[in-house]
Amino acid sequence: MKLLMHTCCAPCSVYCIDSLRKEGIEPTIYWYNPNIHPYMEYKARRDCLKEYTQSIDIKAIFEEEYGLDSFCKNVVNNLNTRCADYCYKVRLEQTAKYAKENGYDTITTTLLVSPYQNHEKLKEIAEQIAKKYELNFLYRDFRIGFREGQTKARELGLYMQKYCGCIFSEEDRYSKQIEKDNVNHKIIKTT
Repeated sequence: MKLLMHTCCAPCSVYCIDSLRKEGIEPTIYWYNPNIHPYMEYKARRDCLKEYTQSIDIKAIFEEEYGLDSFCKNVVNNLNTRCADYCYKVRLEQTAKYAKENGYDTITTTLLVSPYQNHEKLKEIAEQIAKKYELNFLYRDFRIGFREGQTKARELGLYMQKYCGCIFSEEDRYSKQIEKDNVNHKIIKTT
């Protein structure tokens, strides 16, 4: 098996890489994430992944495309389904294209480690794209190792992002925090 693993960031890759290596599978890391914004966030995640892959001696390929314009054009009509309609598809499609053109026979993604992703939709899209490119899709429910991977990432001092990637997921994060703070404030006020 020659595996190309789409990778969203270093912290999410930790458990995935460790787990695959325990199975005797050596993935090639593939960075393609034009959905990550703003630019300094994109750069921080990319640079951290570059340093991490070098430190663990794993092959990594970096496709440089900061895609703010394309992202906005493709998600503006339905922000609530942006992940399934655009973010998953664009990244997995590019991963599959690269795999097919460069002799890989299998693809997977570190997105499968996150309990915050729509796991079933992600799996469905990945299977469809792999089939389209006559590739195999290696499915693993990496979520069981999410906390373990995050703990190891913190111990290694990796950059730990606070939101999924796009400006709208950052907004979601802050909106939820504001709601939580407001609820806590009301509870404190009434007691």
